[in-house]
Amino acid sequence: MDHERPYARAGGRLSRDAVAFLRVLPALLILGGILYDSVTPKDFTAAPFFTAAPLVAAPVLSLAATAVTGVVATLATYGVHVRYGWGPDADTLTEAVTVATVALLAAGVNRVVARGDARLASTREIAEAAQRAVLPEPAERIAGFDIAARYEAAQADAFIGGDLYAVQDTPYGVRLVVGDVRGKGMGAVAAVAVVIGAFREAAEQEPTLEAVAGRLERALAREGARRAGLDAFEGFTTAVLAELPHGDGVVRLVNRGHPPPLLLCPDGSVRTLRSSEPALPLGMGELGVWPDRVEETKFPGGATLLLYTDGLSEARDGHGEFYDPAARLAGRVFREPGALLDTLTRGVRRHTGDGTTDDMALLAVRRP
Repeated sequence: MDHERPYARAGGRLSRDAVAFLRVLPALLILGGILYDSVTPKDFTAAPFFTAAPLVAAPVLSLAATAVTGVVATLATYGVHVRYGWGPDADTLTEAVTVATVALLAAGVNRVVARGDARLASTREIAEAAQRAVLPEPAERIAGFDIAARYEAAQADAFIGGDLYAVQDTPYGVRLVVGDVRGKGMGAVAAVAVVIGAFREAAEQEPTLEAVAGRLERALAREGARRAGLDAFEGFTTAVLAELPHGDGVVRLVNRGHPPPLLLCPDGSVRTLRSSEPALPLGMGELGVWPDRVEETKFPGGATLLLYTDGLSEARDGHGEFYDPAARLAGRVFREPGALLDTLTRGVRRHTGDGTTDDMALLAVRRP
């Protein structure tokens, strides 16, 4: 039987070093109790050390290991009194019974924790299934383009939130969307499902990228009205839509209030594809109507288009400094989009000290 709790293997919210220390702490407490009793007079007791050992073992070790810890702690409690005489006095029996009782309670705690781990594992499986259904991993190659996507949740054990991405090959070219729904929780997840569902339908049917954006706007408006107001349905979604026509070395973009994509050129230079006319996010049509305008730029062979959410560009270090992907990527060349996204996720973790506060969605497309 494995001698550690399942969540301890995953690390949970603790570092690997902290988990490793907790696993050996029960043995250290027992050894410390024996040493303490050996160097102190008879009137001093090491019972607190022996009592603590099974309690520490309960949430981090298996039931068998917890039981062994309890038995060893009980025997050690009795054993340290042997040097004062073999006859069991009242104090010796009281301390041994106390440690044994605590050991039994620790076994009960271990079972409670085990059931909680099982429920957590079930919840994680459901969350993973929901993510695969709502945000399926795109194929590594679509219509001649190399594709890679990542979703990094800021909250531990969370798999899906308000960030989204989708890729679809259509009669008009490969079309992509990356977006960020305002808000958290199930309302944001519902909005993600609406946006992606509308995108997949519109991408196949609408001849222009502007028309696709219009369909997404109307889909959010309909869902907001059905739920008694857009504000009850997360309000708005920033998004950037991209189109890669078949056979043409260009990329067309419509940006609805989203961080601008980056174009990583074969020579290592990085271009920020900013919109000349900023537009409102999706779902804010009641504030005014501005026609979407497609902006087109060259997309040469060997270049990579990077779309991302503000979980990347607004990640802060301990001094409040933002992570700047354009500056971090300048001068670097990546042979595949997956390597680019691995570099970015590692860079953000280092920059924030594993303290990110927002989800992050990344989508990279490379023209071979």
